[in-house]
Amino acid sequence: MSPSAPWPQRQRSLGRVALAAARLAGGATRLTDLAEAGPLRLRLPRPEGPVLEGVLLNSAGGIACGDRFTVTADLGPGADLVLTTTAAEKIYRSDGPVTDLATRLTLASGARLAWLPQETILYDASRLTRRLDAEMAPDATLTLFEALVFGRAARGESVREGLLHDAWRIRRDGRLVYADTLRLDGAVADLMARPAVAGGARALATLVHVAPDAEAELDRMRALIDAAGCEALQVEAGASAWNGMLVVRLLAREIGALRRAAAHLLEGFRGAPLPRVWQT
Repeated sequence: MSPSAPWPQRQRSLGRVALAAARLAGGATRLTDLAEAGPLRLRLPRPEGPVLEGVLLNSAGGIACGDRFTVTADLGPGADLVLTTTAAEKIYRSDGPVTDLATRLTLASGARLAWLPQETILYDASRLTRRLDAEMAPDATLTLFEALVFGRAARGESVREGLLHDAWRIRRDGRLVYADTLRLDGAVADLMARPAVAGGARALATLVHVAPDAEAELDRMRALIDAAGCEALQVEAGASAWNGMLVVRLLAREIGALRRAAAHLLEGFRGAPLPRVWQT
């Protein structure tokens, strides 16, 4: 299609989950509000535990060009929530329109949120903008993990060209404390091959932990990286900490090795098993 030609007009998916969670008098966290729209749904496999676990489900089976998905989570004081996804999310190729994913998280005083979706798989010629915004109280705890895969290596796929614009913004007590933007536009494979970008890696991940004691956890995280056997798995990993935050970057040639390393780090760092859907 000519760059100047109009994009085809299609019916696109508009998915939305908006939830609110609160800590009850007995200490357990429960949903107080939930709204769902389009193919996006929320399931609660273990609603009786002290920590509430929510699993996001896309009944469409993937995300096509021009789809728009939004997840909003509002945690009240002391609420403790883990959010994940049923499977890896697939972003299919596009002949022009851009897919948009937005996540908005709000954490009140003492709230704890672990955002642990499974990886997002980008197909060749996919076009994606993704934004994550978090507003948190000074004593809240937020753990974010996101992984991206450029093509399915097992099927010999690669992402030769496309668009990815991924932006994270975290505010604590109204002040911007973390801003991270990754933009790849055009010849994605060539960009990823550059040593200063990804050195040929096809899978990457970021873990951000924001908490009052986050900086004190740096040595423990680096010990977990050593214990994970990242060198043997051919996973590059590095951790740094500043301004009440701990940030870990992971790069790998294939997602299997990255998942194994990430699972070791997340379980060791959080002191809790990953959601069961990660193991299926």
